[in-house]
Amino acid sequence: MDTTSRPPVPSPGWSSVPSSVPSSVPSSALSPATLPSPAPLPVRAAAPAADRVYRFLKHAFFEQVYPGGTLLNEGDVATAVGVSRTPVREALLRLEAEGLVRLYPKKGALVLPMSAQDIDDVFAARVMVESFTAPAAWQARQRLVPVLADLLALMRRTAKAGQTSAFAAADSDFHTAVVDAAGNPVLSRFYAGLRERQLCIGRAVIRLSPERMRRSTSEHAAILAALRDGNRGAFTELVATHTHDAHRTLLGLDST
Repeated sequence: MDTTSRPPVPSPGWSSVPSSVPSSVPSSALSPATLPSPAPLPVRAAAPAADRVYRFLKHAFFEQVYPGGTLLNEGDVATAVGVSRTPVREALLRLEAEGLVRLYPKKGALVLPMSAQDIDDVFAARVMVESFTAPAAWQARQRLVPVLADLLALMRRTAKAGQTSAFAAADSDFHTAVVDAAGNPVLSRFYAGLRERQLCIGRAVIRLSPERMRRSTSEHAAILAALRDGNRGAFTELVATHTHDAHRTLLGLDST
């Protein structure tokens, strides 16, 4: 895609902060007092403490509980999850390796916003995986059709109720079902790693274009119809064009 003259890409709702914060920034500019009180988030107590913190924070980032620009304090996070500071440090190191936070000794962990390049990269990864797995998923269409039909029904219910987050989750599950049907566990695991970013981006697309829920439902219905009708060419093409369409909406290149 030619991006030389495209308009600025809107952020998926995260605060805009520099990608690099100088070490000389005073403590007052990165105050832990900016940390909001977290809403209750799902944490499985049986999981290792570091994993619980990791899932808690990752969920909080993509649900905008801790938006980009927030400075996390280890003690506050430990209290929120009900663990000691050691697993919090382990989780933050893991999140830093994934590019979601930047650690500053004696200051805390700065939540980084999702950049325009991040958004482009997620969509590019989605198109590659979904386009590659669609032909193999076609072979499993008899068992895939009822799964997609249930998810499409859920999309319609959540769209009618205006439940943006639930709609985005059902949308993501629809695509995940297609990828998983291909029977390639390596690609399925890779694709699963994109889920949180997909959900964040999906909500941003809907905020920019509320009509997108109706259009997305219609496009998913067309994908399902192609499977039911035995139209392999239409199925593989629709899987790819649907994702491109969502990307164009986020870029502001879609006037509808």
